[in-house]
Amino acid sequence: MSKVPYKIISTGSCGNAVVVNKSILIDCGVNFKALQPYYKDFKLVLLTHIHSDHFHKTAIRMLAQERPTLRFACGKWLAQAVVECGVAKENIDVLDFGIMYNYGICNIIQFPLVHNVPNCGYKIHFPIGKVIYATDTNNLNGITARDYDLYLIEANYEDAEIQEKIKAKQENGEYAYELQVIRNHLSKAKCDDFIYRNIGRSGEYVYMHCHREELE
Repeated sequence: MSKVPYKIISTGSCGNAVVVNKSILIDCGVNFKALQPYYKDFKLVLLTHIHSDHFHKTAIRMLAQERPTLRFACGKWLAQAVVECGVAKENIDVLDFGIMYNYGICNIIQFPLVHNVPNCGYKIHFPIGKVIYATDTNNLNGITARDYDLYLIEANYEDAEIQEKIKAKQENGEYAYELQVIRNHLSKAKCDDFIYRNIGRSGEYVYMHCHREELE
């Protein structure tokens, strides 16, 4: 059993939403119905980037309506979009990279990720343990999370497998969507390297945002 409880509501191109320690929602890329069993316990919503599988406008609007005091945290690139979803400005925290923010129930550190739009990951420090979340990124260069308790890290594709797909499509004169995948997502090899360099004996890791051919 994980030291820090978590529930993956959805991960991947079909939508992303993860609840950690019952109180923090990371990403809101699913419809509100998927959040209904959990949303009354939320204390904070952490948003990463504008893509619809991470930022479901209607679900965010419903959260704001149903929980009018709920706090939302994001980078400056998302602030206006969150306002346009109907979240009150006073309930939005615009975070800067590398600064630890104290929310009482946990501390939050936002860090930048390399994607095709502005994006970020989060380190969340609870009294019971530490969590790091990072998806939709080409690499995790310069980021450390030593001896964390839970690693929620993208492992989007296997290098050899995706190279074979690219080669086959190019030989057939087809468009190789996988070239974009390589530029914008984290390989399992890079994910594993990050985890092995950081994880301690009691740490747990979960592969996130795994690539599926049928969702292309």
